[in-house]
Amino acid sequence: MSVVEGEEPKKSKPSVRARADAIKPFICKNLIAVIEDPSDIKNIGTVIRNVNALGVEKIYVVDPRKALPDNWQEMREKGALSKTSVSTVKWSFVKRFESTDECFDHLEKRNFHSLVTSPHVKGKTNVYLHENDFTEHAKLAVWFGNEKRGISDRAVERSDMCVAIPMFGMIESLNLGTSSGIVCTKSQSSGATIRVSIECEIRGARAPRPSRP
Repeated sequence: MSVVEGEEPKKSKPSVRARADAIKPFICKNLIAVIEDPSDIKNIGTVIRNVNALGVEKIYVVDPRKALPDNWQEMREKGALSKTSVSTVKWSFVKRFESTDECFDHLEKRNFHSLVTSPHVKGKTNVYLHENDFTEHAKLAVWFGNEKRGISDRAVERSDMCVAIPMFGMIESLNLGTSSGIVCTKSQSSGATIRVSIECEIRGARAPRPSRP
């Protein structure tokens, strides 16, 4: 690249890979976001974007409609997901499940505890979001229900607790993207971030958020 005399040479744009390597120590592997039976593929992309920004490594999708391919590589190339997730699907692990029970079986074999979200508290153990201690379990899966019907009775039955976001308006409803952002922010700030900091200290990494390379 030619440089005009008297001008500072332009710096090359940092590579995306360098950025990905820089944030690796701060990604939480012990927190999974689960979307149950979403009706709109665009909402899946929105959730992927949210949880990626918040440092959640994995997203599981219960997809009986077969809206997504089984292969992760094929998901990364799916235009609708790439567009609505602003390409973060390329940097987030997304796994598809045929049924709610299949997903729970997978999580329980790996010692994950599940909490489900609902605007109306209806679980066996009921808490509001700000009251919950997310440090109680080392591995946590947070479930988000269908845009219209909400979380299923089967998911509530198999979960450890049901968490509600306090709402005071005429309509007690938030869209999937908004609710996932609120809940994952809370779980990260009060629980997952603490675990990430501990892991970073063990590995000798710095706990504060790294600056962009």
